[in-house]
Amino acid sequence: MLENFTNAFELVFAVRVLVALMIGVLVGYCVGAMPGLTSSIGMALLIPFTFELDAISAIVMLVAIYMAADYAAGIPAILVNAPGQPAAAVSAFDGYPMTLRGEAGKALNLSIMSSATGAFISLILLVITAQAMARAALAFGPAEYFALAVLGLSLIAVLSTGSTLKALIGLLFGLVIVTVGIDPIRGSLRFVVTPMLIDGIPFLPALIGLFALSEVFIMLERGNERSRTELGVMRAKPSLSALWPFRRTVLRSSFIGYAVGVIPGAGAAIASLVSYGFAKRASKPADRDSYGKGNPDGVVASEVANNAAVSGALAPLLALGVPGSASAAVLIGGLTIQGLQPGPMLFVNNPQIPYSIFVSLLVGLPIMTAIGLLGVPLWVRLTRIPPGAIATLVACICVLGAFASSNNSFEVLVTVVFGIIGYFLRKVDIHPAPIVLALVLGYMMESNLRRAMIIGNDNLLFLVSRPIAIVLLLGAVLVIASPLLGRLRR
Repeated sequence: MLENFTNAFELVFAVRVLVALMIGVLVGYCVGAMPGLTSSIGMALLIPFTFELDAISAIVMLVAIYMAADYAAGIPAILVNAPGQPAAAVSAFDGYPMTLRGEAGKALNLSIMSSATGAFISLILLVITAQAMARAALAFGPAEYFALAVLGLSLIAVLSTGSTLKALIGLLFGLVIVTVGIDPIRGSLRFVVTPMLIDGIPFLPALIGLFALSEVFIMLERGNERSRTELGVMRAKPSLSALWPFRRTVLRSSFIGYAVGVIPGAGAAIASLVSYGFAKRASKPADRDSYGKGNPDGVVASEVANNAAVSGALAPLLALGVPGSASAAVLIGGLTIQGLQPGPMLFVNNPQIPYSIFVSLLVGLPIMTAIGLLGVPLWVRLTRIPPGAIATLVACICVLGAFASSNNSFEVLVTVVFGIIGYFLRKVDIHPAPIVLALVLGYMMESNLRRAMIIGNDNLLFLVSRPIAIVLLLGAVLVIASPLLGRLRR
């Protein structure tokens, strides 16, 4: 292993590879900061430009985009409540309220340093446990995926900041939205009133509408109130010591993010939601109501898990050739174009590829951290623009991001509709978080429940016949029951 790392360092520090790494980081930052443009889209757009590059340069560039896009997605989520990627939506829960009370600089610094720490810890886990974790992920069948979705949906008990009933209404609304489109088992059409809905309601435009565009309407309603974020800049100084009070959250979220990321299909969004829920549950009872209202611990939990999931998704890709996320699937395409086959033999036939990825992640971290921290004053100064101008800019970005997700004007219409829905839901104190939770997990829960029923001959006991599923379902029961037990104790 040491020899492979030495060779990889020599390869990565070649001028052409370092240039590819820098290009990937810059492109990733731009993609991550643009609501609606995910890392998978950015990687897919850049793959044609890698045809003439050597394998190391091409793969390093794509991995840099992957990591930097997830790294930067929290910036617009914190500043203007417009998540750059679905996983960053959780960062907006507490990051944006911090911005509203003049702590944008603090929130951004915590976000960037948390991302770096989570990415570094997960990178160590990737190097040490990639093959073992990937083998464990292969044990997941329909029953395990269903149980994982149930565990995620059970977090509604801790994600709700106000009325649990209103949060449940939002969750059910999201689950209804998921049923639109093609039946995952029978292939029949459900609630398809237009051919554009055959594939269901697109997730990213709906997310942009619920979070960003609804916030545009709120900003226009407030008028030209001056932002107080300038005071936040004066108080915020980049320092790793700022993470020390959240050290337990950092360690816990790093392991959660990596473990969830290694499960194919789970993704960073689920990792962030699970990490956020555990952080809230692990906090003192007196502090739990502050989550969703500007608690820095919520930002740290989300950002650490979000970035730790990147390395987690690479583990099954490199060890078994199974993509752990959409971006990892695009990366498999990049490897295939270079004539490489991801999987166990990659470590035998082309060890320079996986070890170059490890080294590029290590080298790219300080570069991305420096860009993020040095840019904090610039990011925060953007919030001094009058709210009306910001609303106009964010609305334009929302439309551009929605259209860019599939180059289809129907996506823009979906964004506008969900923006209006999100605005009225906010007026009755229904937060978008439960809806996003349902959109992320609803399809996984339904499709895997029905597959499990087919395998188990319509016997519900099949769901509790597998050890991993039992553990996950018991975790969901504990999450749901813990608030009730807490009330009984009090």
